[in-house]
Amino acid sequence: MRNILVVISGPSGVGKGTIVKLLLDADKSLVESVSCTTRAPRAGEENGKDYFFISKEEFSDRIAANDFLEYDEHFGNFYGTPRSFVERQLKEKSVILEIEVVGALNVKRLMPSSAVLIMVAPPSMEELEKRLSGRGSEGDEELKTRMQRVRYELDQAPLYDYVIVNDDSRETMRKIREIIRREKEKTI
Repeated sequence: MRNILVVISGPSGVGKGTIVKLLLDADKSLVESVSCTTRAPRAGEENGKDYFFISKEEFSDRIAANDFLEYDEHFGNFYGTPRSFVERQLKEKSVILEIEVVGALNVKRLMPSSAVLIMVAPPSMEELEKRLSGRGSEGDEELKTRMQRVRYELDQAPLYDYVIVNDDSRETMRKIREIIRREKEKTI
């Protein structure tokens, strides 16, 4: 069986992080990708485990060397998926990458034979809005902006290899494990 790059995307609040954790706990043939960032480590974060913490200069050098499958800037700091790290990991295990839609499509463009894109969708827009507002971390305007982003992300679902509705995290994890099994058995 071949190793694959499992790219998981979906709107904020859909449960991606929970599903990825369940996948990693259930299947030791999977490893999560570690991103690079130019931000400083937060308390308890470890270099090489949570992120690879690098300087803006090194990040720029790696962009120039095409060593990112995808990257973006948020609040003055850069975040990116190091291609060299992912390729090394793929020699041993299948890799899970939890990223947003634009980055996922770029990964598919750069690694079409090994990347499998899976969109995790909410049971309904109403349910997702309820989950997001239940967090209590955003005001009405922020929630409205976030829901517009959700619609954009879900509009990209036809570009994905699979779309799974997450109405139960454990069942969603089982469905994704079955997708991974089938994809690993394919010959390219």
